[in-house]
Amino acid sequence: MPHGTRATRVGGGWLALGSFLMILVLLIHGPISPDLDVQMQRVADGVTRWRLAHWIAAAGLSLYAVSGLLVLTAGSRLTAGGPTMTAWAVVVVGALWTLTTAVAEATVVATAAASGAGDTFAAWWAFAEGKATGFAFVALAVAVIAGSEARSPDRVGPAWAAWAAVAAAVASFGGWALGMWIGITTANLVWVVASIVMSAWTLSFGVGLMRARGTGEPA
Repeated sequence: MPHGTRATRVGGGWLALGSFLMILVLLIHGPISPDLDVQMQRVADGVTRWRLAHWIAAAGLSLYAVSGLLVLTAGSRLTAGGPTMTAWAVVVVGALWTLTTAVAEATVVATAAASGAGDTFAAWWAFAEGKATGFAFVALAVAVIAGSEARSPDRVGPAWAAWAAVAAAVASFGGWALGMWIGITTANLVWVVASIVMSAWTLSFGVGLMRARGTGEPA
């Protein structure tokens, strides 16, 4: 099996598994409250669930980074253009950025909420929120990757699913921006739902890549 084919298949497998884990995380995590006191109480009321969700997130994001690195080294059609090559690189960097958020929230943020240490919670929440911006840019990268896939004659899966992923990825970014940067409460629910839809596509896309032949064509 040529290196490019092997790297594409392995990268697709890790993308699929990472996406499955991220769907679980989003279902457990739920929307974020723009009110810091309310969010701290939510974490304190379900601290074990919060820790579990973010350790799973750390695993899923790590697999995103591994997948991106493998795809970038495969030399397949997936990175034949500058935009898609850049998008896969953003997946790697964005996942690593957000990985630090997941670890911080599973440890010090959860502990601060459980012990009622408001100042510590606020400081680390600000750090975690800033680093979590990486996931918003992962969403934009997925929009580029899905858009390229929708237009490709060698696409993995139907074009409509890829276009739906583009819309979901843009909505994920918009929901995060409106919810976390502007403080619109309902936008946080949009972020969760859109991110789940986006992750469902990356899961199916990853499974398709596992069956790829040549340098990224569907089996």
